[in-house]
Amino acid sequence: MSLISRRAVLTAALAAGLTGRQALARDMALGLAQRPPVKPVPGSASLIARADLSGQVCYAVFDPSAGAMLEDGAGSASLAPASTLKMVTALYALDRLGPSHRFRTRILRAGDMLVLAGAGDPVLSSDDLADLAAKLVDTGQGSPKRFAIWGGALPRIEEIAPPQADHLAYNPALSGMILNFNRVHLGWRRGGDSYEVSLEARAARNSPRAYTITAHPAAQQDLFGYRFDDGREVWTVSRSAMGRAGSRWLPVRQPELYAGDVFQTLCRAKGLVLPAPEVIDSLPAAEELVSHESPPLSRVVEEMLYYSTNLTAEVIGLHASGAPDLTASAAKMREWVAAQGLSDDFSFADHSGLSAESRVSAVAMVRLLAGPGLEAGLPDLLKHNPLAGVADDDTPHRAEVFAKTGTLNFVSNLAGYAIAPSGRRLAFATLCSDGPRHAATRGQEMPAGVSSWTRRAKRLQHELIESWVARFG
Repeated sequence: MSLISRRAVLTAALAAGLTGRQALARDMALGLAQRPPVKPVPGSASLIARADLSGQVCYAVFDPSAGAMLEDGAGSASLAPASTLKMVTALYALDRLGPSHRFRTRILRAGDMLVLAGAGDPVLSSDDLADLAAKLVDTGQGSPKRFAIWGGALPRIEEIAPPQADHLAYNPALSGMILNFNRVHLGWRRGGDSYEVSLEARAARNSPRAYTITAHPAAQQDLFGYRFDDGREVWTVSRSAMGRAGSRWLPVRQPELYAGDVFQTLCRAKGLVLPAPEVIDSLPAAEELVSHESPPLSRVVEEMLYYSTNLTAEVIGLHASGAPDLTASAAKMREWVAAQGLSDDFSFADHSGLSAESRVSAVAMVRLLAGPGLEAGLPDLLKHNPLAGVADDDTPHRAEVFAKTGTLNFVSNLAGYAIAPSGRRLAFATLCSDGPRHAATRGQEMPAGVSSWTRRAKRLQHELIESWVARFG
């Protein structure tokens, strides 16, 4: 306080009958009672510039209640959707099949042959097959002369995304016979100069050994090698990369044989001996003995969106379209999107977002979320606050977010709904992509620089949402 201002305060205080000390105390109290000026909320452009993220950042924010686009930055640019595409697939499957749809796996008897008939159940597990085995034994059936597996409920696809590495567990083969997401659990432990290796059809309660799949160490440059030899899937693992012990999931390339092998083991444990499994292309006329039903599609979809399961997305998309392959199935899903009255800013090559050929714009995505998404109750199926833990403690957390992430190498997307403290709901989409670096690292596991790039992208997404809620909510 300057001499002049202090003298003025004391003069006024004396006139009011206050001492100098009392007047100064009053003046300080009045100053502390005044709130500091409100810090301006940074806009989207400044947040993107500050993030210093290589590549493109495209976004759109939409008010579903008002039917108005609130803001977009390069929102019409077409970029890879990654796993945000699974939201489109979920809406498509729910519309075409219905939320109560279930997939029914059956055990049939055709003369002297027992048939495990797959229904394309994307969540069938070893535990479910164990329950089927128990039901079958309870019928009193004797051992058949033949045991067959039928997977013709869906087309046979060797790999979901061929450009991805062969050993990635999220890129298995696909058919109408699916078990444990068509993956097998590989474990190893060093003992002396050799390794003990196990391959299990692992589930919550049952983890039988997988006899139709083998693995062994090898002196090789590649981390994994694969071949199908004499009715078995054979994996080789680089000995130099194994260390003392480890484990990981591997994809299954022969899903019918895998499921038949596991079911045979589970039946044998209950006293029913089955012959070696064989794969059949046509389903014969047969009597149904027992069956297993999946959870309703609504629950299957919710788990798919939560865990981002690629196989489930491709399976429910194929079921919804009835198409003979992924390309034709994706085209039918695009026709469905167009029939919803939405723009043509969608290009699909699959249902999971693994393909490099799929494209979506942020503007098209938010219009889908604001229309068919809300009509189908999509917010209730999405993960709550998927970016929890991304931002620092000093970053605002005003919004409740229900959204789907989408991550590939140097691709990080987020789309869904943000609810402001006022209750106003916004539909949003952010697409972050460094195209050249993504193309250069396609199919690689954790290439150099991808972790730090993805962390910066996710932090930016959080900051953008908080900015939108503060400015529009």
